[in-house]
Amino acid sequence: MTMIDDNLKRKYKPTIGIECHVQFKTLTKLFSGVNNDAREAPPNTLVSHICFGLPGALPVLNKEAVHLATKASFVLGTVPEHYSTFDRKHYFYPDLPKGYQITQFAQPIIGKGFIKIEVDGIEKTIGVTRAHLEEDAGKNIHPAGTDYSLVDLNRAGTPLLEIVSEPDMHSAAEAKAYARELYLGMKFADVSDANLYYGNMRFDVNVSVSQTDELGTRTETKNLNSFRAVEKAIEYEINRQIEQLEKGNKIIQETLGWDEAKQKTISQRSKEEAQDYRYFPEPDIPPIVIDDEYIEEVRKELKIMPIEWRHRLKNLGIDQAYIETLLDAEADSVDAGYMSLIESAINDADKATFFASWQVNIEIPLRKPNDKATTFDLKTKQHIFNSVYSLMKENKLNSSRAKELLTLLLNSELIPDNIESLAIDKGFIQVSDEAELTNVIVEIIAANEQAANDVKNGETQAIGFLVGKVMQATKGRANPELTQKIIRDKLGV
Repeated sequence: MTMIDDNLKRKYKPTIGIECHVQFKTLTKLFSGVNNDAREAPPNTLVSHICFGLPGALPVLNKEAVHLATKASFVLGTVPEHYSTFDRKHYFYPDLPKGYQITQFAQPIIGKGFIKIEVDGIEKTIGVTRAHLEEDAGKNIHPAGTDYSLVDLNRAGTPLLEIVSEPDMHSAAEAKAYARELYLGMKFADVSDANLYYGNMRFDVNVSVSQTDELGTRTETKNLNSFRAVEKAIEYEINRQIEQLEKGNKIIQETLGWDEAKQKTISQRSKEEAQDYRYFPEPDIPPIVIDDEYIEEVRKELKIMPIEWRHRLKNLGIDQAYIETLLDAEADSVDAGYMSLIESAINDADKATFFASWQVNIEIPLRKPNDKATTFDLKTKQHIFNSVYSLMKENKLNSSRAKELLTLLLNSELIPDNIESLAIDKGFIQVSDEAELTNVIVEIIAANEQAANDVKNGETQAIGFLVGKVMQATKGRANPELTQKIIRDKLGV
């Protein structure tokens, strides 16, 4: 495919919609009592007569899936429907032994909602058309170099929530932001592990381009499992469709796959329409009926959500990039307590800002490559950070020593009650005794006459050289502010 000129791109308006499949973190499958965690299980070991669709097998709805769908509705800016039903969606693939999928078509559990995103500092609301419960299919496996395929039914019956957006996105960046916001919301609401690697969240993107307000013919790229893949697949498809239209060709409505290695979409099959699935009501599962009392009880379970965290941290003056890093880290590892630590200092903006900075620049990089890094309960973590902060504010630690001490503590399994004693033992406590520092500085000035004369002659940047020499002589323990003050006093500048 040739590169598309930016001027040519501006002639076309892309329109994007996303269908996102979220796997609920239930213990068992949607309609059977089989283990729902298929990540490391051997093929076809997490199955039952219901998964195989054997004659006479009757599905029973998992109550916890309804509970998690109710929590998910709040993420989507709405509440669940009081009355919803199941339907049968017919299609014939080897990974679906019944010949149909139990889903919700006519009356889904969640109606219209929205997700708010921000791209380049501009907020935008993306509409959600609906979200419905359904069972997952199995998995077709095509071994390389063979002429046969295998089927693993471990995922058959896994509970999914399919979230269907409105076609409100008009760039790959908006689509990527929407996908990430869905991920954060589902993680913070604790409805899904949302592990993209294991397919706990998968994205199907619908893309069309048009030179008018009338939508063009769309294609659907299925089973994208990273935000980057969402962005790159959309960018590629926009360029491909523009190129085809410029050549006078028509866009074919079809289902595509994404080749990560080649960074391109590939045709898989023609796109099915609703009539192709021959939907009809599921006779074996009664309707879901939810009352207001149940909805409010579930609402009380929700923790602080990303949109509220952004508001709180912005009010503290914390940098936007830090906020997003903290949100991602919290979603990746809720046990690390990143947000809870900042919340504990919410009434002290200076302390909360330091805590945010230390977590972003020290703790998160420390934990990222090391899944076995020590995690602490909130009380212990507060003790660590509060102690280091107090030592720094008392001018007993400079910023570099504070980083060293924090790194040491975050790598430790046993945290002492008196962290200052540990800092003293390790030689981290900086020298703030003026008399002691003066003796060192006098020696440094005497040994560096040229630098001292440069300072006297107005070349004040030479002060940094002398401060560095003092830090070297004290093994980094000198108080830099006090050191600079004494140097200035001694040299009369």
